[in-house]
Amino acid sequence: MLSNTKKLFIEAGSFQQNKHGNIVCGDTVLMHKSIEENRTIAVVSDGLGSGVKANVLSTMSASMALNFSIRREPIVRTAKIIMDTLPIDSVRNISYATFTIIDIESDGNAKFVEYDNPPLILIRDGQLYKLEKEETLIKREANQIEGNDRMVMLSNIELQKEDRLICFSDGVSQSGIGNMTMPFGWEDGVNDFIIETLKTNPYISARELSRIIVKQSEFNDIFKPKDDTSCVVLYVREPRKLLICTGPPFKEEDDKYLAEIIKNYKGRKIVCGGTTSKIVSRELNLEIEVDLKDVVSSIPPVSKMKGIDLVTEGIITLGSLTEILENEIPHNIDQKGADWDIYRMILDADVIDIVAGTKINIAHQDPTLPVELEIRRNIVKKLALLLEQEYMKNVNLKFI
Repeated sequence: MLSNTKKLFIEAGSFQQNKHGNIVCGDTVLMHKSIEENRTIAVVSDGLGSGVKANVLSTMSASMALNFSIRREPIVRTAKIIMDTLPIDSVRNISYATFTIIDIESDGNAKFVEYDNPPLILIRDGQLYKLEKEETLIKREANQIEGNDRMVMLSNIELQKEDRLICFSDGVSQSGIGNMTMPFGWEDGVNDFIIETLKTNPYISARELSRIIVKQSEFNDIFKPKDDTSCVVLYVREPRKLLICTGPPFKEEDDKYLAEIIKNYKGRKIVCGGTTSKIVSRELNLEIEVDLKDVVSSIPPVSKMKGIDLVTEGIITLGSLTEILENEIPHNIDQKGADWDIYRMILDADVIDIVAGTKINIAHQDPTLPVELEIRRNIVKKLALLLEQEYMKNVNLKFI
C-alpha cells in the first residue's frame, strides 16, 4: 500500500457565483490542508457590497484569518486583529467584511469562529444538529466610536463520520428575497433543501453539494444573482483512493513490481501510456480493448482492461489534464475525452497515489515535437503539486 491514511478524511469543496453583471466576486474562500498535521482550515469572507472593493476587503480578511489560524494564534486574538484592521462603514455602522473560520484537527476536534455570516450548518445523521455557541464581545481599539464593539460566535465539537459542515455567504440565505414564494429570502428554506438533497444522494461529494446549493440560489434569483454567492462544504468520511500509473519502470525487472502495485491497490486505478498498459497487460495476462465511443480529435482514445477503471495514452493526455487543473473548476465538467475522464476521477478522490516510471521514451525527446510535450517526470511533478496546493488532495508520488 503506497499511502498511509487515517480512517476518516475531511473532504473540502467550494463553489462561487458572481453577482449578476460583475466580473469579480466580492466573497473570498480560502482553504488549507496540512498533510503533516492532518489538519483542515477553511475561511469564508464576504466583503461589503460587491465588485473589486468588496473583493479586496474580503481577500484581506480571509488571508489574515487563514494565516493566523495556520500559526495557531488564539481564536479571540485572531478575530480581534482582523476586526481592528478592517474599517467601519460610517453610515451603516457595520464592518466592511464578515468572516467564518473552520479549523478541524486530526482527531476530529473542530473549532469555529463566526462573524456576521449566516450561521454555520452541521448535518449529522441526516438532520440539522444544533451547535452550542458562545457569544464573545470583541472590543475594537482601532476605532473609538461608541457602539463599534462586535460580537463573534465561538463553538467547537467533535466531528463524527458522515458529518457535513456547510458554510455560505448571505448570497445564499438572501437569494430570492422579494419573490412571492420567498419574500424574506431563502434563510428558512436552505436547511430543508440541504437535508432533502442528502436524502436523495447521501454520498454526494462536498464539491457537488456546494455547487448545487449555489446553483439553487441562482435559480431563486431567476438566474440573475443579486449578490455574490459562495458555499463551502466539509464532509467527514473514509478516504477515497485513486492510483495513477504512467510510464515504464527504469529497469525491466521492475515491470512485475509495477503490475503487482496495480493488482493489489485498494481503490480506483488509472493506467496512462501505451507502453505502460502493455506492461500491465503482459504481466497480469489482461487483454486491452480500444474504446472509440467518445473520441476527441486532440486526445487519443481510451482503452479498456479488466480490473482497471481507465486506460489512456500518456504524455498528451496528462499534459492536457494539467492544463485543465491549472484553470478554475469549470461549470461544465461533463466534457468528453480521456483528460476529462481523469479529471472527474481526481475530483472525487481524496488520496491520490502516482507511480511514475523513469525509463526515457525517445519520442518525447524529439526536438520537432511541440515544446508543451514535456517529459513524463516533469509533468507528474507538476500534477502532484497542483493536486496538493490547489485541490487539497493527499498526494503520494513514487518514481520507479
